[in-house]
Amino acid sequence: MKILALEFSSSHRSVAVFDTNASKPQPVGISGESESRETHAFAMIEKALEQAGATRQSIDCLVIGLGPGSYTGIRVAISVAQGWQLARGVKVLGISSVECLAAQAKEQRLQGVVNIAIDAQRNEFYLATYKVSDAIAELTQPLRLVSADEIAKLISKGEQVIGPDLTGSFPRARDLWPEAATLAHLAAGRTDFIPGEQLEPIYLRPVTFLKAPPPRILPP
Repeated sequence: MKILALEFSSSHRSVAVFDTNASKPQPVGISGESESRETHAFAMIEKALEQAGATRQSIDCLVIGLGPGSYTGIRVAISVAQGWQLARGVKVLGISSVECLAAQAKEQRLQGVVNIAIDAQRNEFYLATYKVSDAIAELTQPLRLVSADEIAKLISKGEQVIGPDLTGSFPRARDLWPEAATLAHLAAGRTDFIPGEQLEPIYLRPVTFLKAPPPRILPP
């Protein structure tokens, strides 16, 4: 199975292609800053496909990083997956970008208690805590919203805090960005595929809408 993975939840967008049928499967992909024109979604996809010697028609599954993180970036990735499934009937899978980061922490041997923090704006952060060893990255405290002060307290106690673009606010934290290559590895062997319309960004705040006031009638 050829997997196309899109991880657009942070400032470091990435795309990877992974062939599970290869004798020694290794993801091939590219990454870049989301602000750059070079990281336009389809330009990145075409470049990753070219590097992997694959075509759009050869892709069997799309896996998407669902965040939390950049709402716009995640929505772009979801839209690509939904359109691809409509056009080609491919399998679709969504994976938490926090789970992706936990897997990367394990690969980088960041062992013990590892706190994964992602900027949620409004002086708040998404935070999940894992116990990481050579064998497993085990979730011990699920994703929740906390204040920036709570992140600072964890760091002051000497706890490991990792996540995208953290060192600008917390110099003693460690920057780590979720990677599409890791998403592809996590997706290999899974069978819990879903219809594209069921893909939803991970977003802990309640969604609220303000009703527009009635139109004002101007005098003639």
